[in-house]
Amino acid sequence: MLILGVESSCDETAVSVVRDGREVLADEILSQVDIHAVYGGVVPEIASRCHIEAVAGLATAAIQKAGITKSDIDAVAVTYAPGLIGALLVGVNFAKAAAFSLGKPLVPVHHLRGHIAANYIASPELEPPFLCLVISGGHSLIVDVRGYTDMRIIGSTRDDAAGECFDKSARVLGLGYPGGAQIDELAKSGDEKKYSLPRAKIEGSEFDMSFSGLKTAVINLAHNAKQKGEELDRPSLAAAISAAVSDTLVPRTMLAARRLGRKKIAIAGGVAANSRIRADFKRAAEKEGAELYFPPLKLCGDNASMIAAQGYYEYLAGRRAGMELNAYATLPISENGEVK
Repeated sequence: MLILGVESSCDETAVSVVRDGREVLADEILSQVDIHAVYGGVVPEIASRCHIEAVAGLATAAIQKAGITKSDIDAVAVTYAPGLIGALLVGVNFAKAAAFSLGKPLVPVHHLRGHIAANYIASPELEPPFLCLVISGGHSLIVDVRGYTDMRIIGSTRDDAAGECFDKSARVLGLGYPGGAQIDELAKSGDEKKYSLPRAKIEGSEFDMSFSGLKTAVINLAHNAKQKGEELDRPSLAAAISAAVSDTLVPRTMLAARRLGRKKIAIAGGVAANSRIRADFKRAAEKEGAELYFPPLKLCGDNASMIAAQGYYEYLAGRRAGMELNAYATLPISENGEVK
């Protein structure tokens, strides 16, 4: 079965063709990073305009690269939540037009479910049930994946996401946007013990997380150094930030896996590209005797292959949308994708 996937939730426009939820035939992506870098973050209105300009051309390129015709497509899957509302609407409306003109089913896909599905592409042998940590610029949550479309949140951040913490910290360090990859690279030459940073715990909610205190601690540390005329050891501070984020994510995820009896653990989302987090998870999984799954770096960020992959399983579960499909800036991952 061939699924045309469309992704436009933030600042990447992407269109893909995926067979049976696992085999990527084409994945065309246009990143807007350079456009938004000058502003230090994504400007929603600019992102939406760029999506409008790019999406049709990317769809044509994806179909050509896949070596198929439009009539070969069996369904159109699209990210409809969560994300920047204007950006989402571009993808949703393009997907509705494509599905209508082709006479094919339209399948709504939750963006975070798509991130989880990136692991199906990277590891075709992976099947539910398993535990998945989803970490991105806007989300940090531990999800019990009981089935391809049956998911339950075990824990989540109470405030900032891990990716946002990295990006804001990078700005303080003068690294620019996006900051996660730059902090990761800088941290490799630093001493993580030089700076003491907090690891928050939520009383009564052992699987929930908080990153606002860490972000504030980094900002205050940098400002105090500036006021005193002291020079920051940026590599060491970057290393300390990476260690603090990893120390927040890894133990909680492993504890949740033990409590649920899950021996398969997957990591997904843009922050899953962080080398410190990957290394710490590998050590922890080895110690626990658990199977660990990571997508390759190219599938950690936003892409349409993951949307098409999850779209395949949503389709098999009977999820469909009509021309009334809307976009939603926020929506729990447990939502099943049916139009209400």
